[in-house]
Amino acid sequence: MSQPVQPPNQPQQPFGGQPVDGNPYAGQPGQPAAPTGNPYGQQPPAPTGNPFAGQQPGQGAPFGGGAPFAPAPPARNNLLLGVAVALGAAIVAGILYGVIAGSIEREVGYAAIGVGFLVGFAASKVGGSNPAVIAASAVFSIGGVYLGQLIGISMILSDLAQIPFSEVVGDHFDTVTKAWSEEADFMTYVFFAIGAIGAVGGAKKAG
Repeated sequence: MSQPVQPPNQPQQPFGGQPVDGNPYAGQPGQPAAPTGNPYGQQPPAPTGNPFAGQQPGQGAPFGGGAPFAPAPPARNNLLLGVAVALGAAIVAGILYGVIAGSIEREVGYAAIGVGFLVGFAASKVGGSNPAVIAASAVFSIGGVYLGQLIGISMILSDLAQIPFSEVVGDHFDTVTKAWSEEADFMTYVFFAIGAIGAVGGAKKAG
């Protein structure tokens, strides 16, 4: 009798090895072992929300820069500039105050407060809430009110003498100051105080 013919293309064990757990290639000689664990080795710790966590003390900031520099102080904290603005505002406000007082031939308390408020507000807007700026604003406000009183008297004398205002100020300024001394009373100094109080209020409003 003839022998049965084996079916063609019988699966052969590769290289004589035996399958292990259903894997025909397991345990073959020359084959790398299956990777186990983390194929990339030790990994850095997961981020905790702070991108700079874990840096050593003194380590520089990212991108090769040093420690972040402190921002420059704002320009409004410039003391000298604030004092200069207070002086300029006192001169301008004093002139306006004098024109008003000379036109109506009397002083107005609200105008004196306005002088101080304008000086204190402008100075603190530029120089900040520095106590020196506030003090300078109060002093210059008194000077502004005094300048306004002199201008008001000069305007009145100009009308009485029928001479130009510029001549009164330029040629008879001693007469103006003498008239101020004679006319000064308690209310004159009250207006000084009102101007200084207005300067403090304006500085606080600006701050």
